[in-house]
Amino acid sequence: MLLKAYDRDPAKLAIVFPAGSVTYGRLVDKIMLRARGLWALGVRPRDHVGILLPSGIDFIESFFAVAMCGAVSVLMNARYKAPELCYVAENADLTTIITDGEVTEHVDLIGRMTEAFPEITIAEDPKNLRLAQAPKLQRLVLLGGKKTPGFIGQAAFEEAAADVDVLTIHKARLGVRIRDICMILYTSGTSANPKGCLLSHEAIVREANNLGRNRWEFNETDRVWSPLPLFHVAALLAMLSVIDAGGTFYGLPHFDAGESLKQIGENKVTFLFLPFVTFHQAMIAHPDFERTDMSAIRSMNSCFATMPESLGEIYAKKVPHTLQFGTFGMTEASGIVATGGYDMPPEMGFLRLGTPLVGIEVRIVDVETGKDLAANERGEVLIRGYNLFDGYYRDPEKTAQALDADGWYHSGDIGSLDEHGHIMFHGRFKDMLKVGGENVAAAEVEAVLTRHPMVLLAQVVGIPDHKLAEIPAAFVELKPGGQVTEEDLIAFVKKRMASFKVPRYIRFVDEWPMSASKIQKFKLRKDLMAEFNLTD
Repeated sequence: MLLKAYDRDPAKLAIVFPAGSVTYGRLVDKIMLRARGLWALGVRPRDHVGILLPSGIDFIESFFAVAMCGAVSVLMNARYKAPELCYVAENADLTTIITDGEVTEHVDLIGRMTEAFPEITIAEDPKNLRLAQAPKLQRLVLLGGKKTPGFIGQAAFEEAAADVDVLTIHKARLGVRIRDICMILYTSGTSANPKGCLLSHEAIVREANNLGRNRWEFNETDRVWSPLPLFHVAALLAMLSVIDAGGTFYGLPHFDAGESLKQIGENKVTFLFLPFVTFHQAMIAHPDFERTDMSAIRSMNSCFATMPESLGEIYAKKVPHTLQFGTFGMTEASGIVATGGYDMPPEMGFLRLGTPLVGIEVRIVDVETGKDLAANERGEVLIRGYNLFDGYYRDPEKTAQALDADGWYHSGDIGSLDEHGHIMFHGRFKDMLKVGGENVAAAEVEAVLTRHPMVLLAQVVGIPDHKLAEIPAAFVELKPGGQVTEEDLIAFVKKRMASFKVPRYIRFVDEWPMSASKIQKFKLRKDLMAEFNLTD
């Protein structure tokens, strides 16, 4: 995909971030250099390479470089804390992690890596690490920053790359099969730890092509903007779709409303990939919103059907010529299952989430009987197509639960299809929260809380929030004689989990509302909703 865009026009601007930009020609040169460095260090086809980087050109170069080697990218959330990094490194069988030495107000990846793997500070050979927490992890590559114990610095990395011929990388690239695994993306589920979704080259490339060219009709003149982190499948798909069309991708390392509006206006962006309500709210509230020139935007992935109606009304007034698209999808389906297009009535972009992409089947079934439901009836969303993941890494049991014998993925999402095939999302059967666009498994937070020496049992629920859509709250039963404050427990979790997973409220209970055999979480949630006078 990338090399075809390079062949068409190597001088074309490919990627733009506030810190810099790169043409297709320069991008490919830098990717090949990074691939040669990885090969020199011992990365080989089918090895698992972790990418722990904020969104930026370095992230994109690393992602493609791993693919050039025939290896598998494991995209690591840059917001992960040390215990989460340890888990993914071990569970994904990482041999290498690529990270960044720059320390900013937003991130200190070296600090988190050192906390996760304290042994690296005394490692004798940074090219051959031996870590108890991640036995297969052999090396940590540091892009930028100062020389750090346990890491292979950029100078040493590029020096090693000089010993590898470009032809070696092309031979590895040409040995890749379309159904080989391209990447592993970790997604929260109902278990205590996130699950690694195995996504093939075919699934990702066909998804990008089908979405960008066939549905959104991208071409080489398009300038596609997204502030979402590239370690999420949605933003990654937006970037790949515009590269497939030979256009230009604009991104941000961290969302900032003012910088976003500046990028959109000054670069005359033609497409906005912005399905997060909090980002829309921040941009609308910014003093530059009204005076930002958005006249070049012909379409937006906005998902206004799932947001407050007032947001859609503001954009309808601001950019009345712009077609709005909804999207429905998940990591297990390579990002997007359904979306809008230019052949739909324009008002549907504000009311529904689109129709399935060609080649992807969607059914709405009764969760108990498995029978298909009529138009506009709510049931579980089942998906089948080229875009599905190949299973959860090292978890055949959960794979068997998610994928049935006929190839249907049971999403656990509640949805409906109208008489014209437009899909709508109505919630989740799974015990999941959606915090500001981030998936949070209740079980994952509960597992951390119960590691506190005073906690006997914890249950996590989600309650509505006007900024983040949903926030986590926890109910905790202490051990006999145990004493701990709400503030202490929140601080305990904050040290061990990304900030969006941390409960905002903790309530202590002595007796749980029970059915015959299970804690009734809906009653816990109902009580908290009443306490704060909240409604759905």
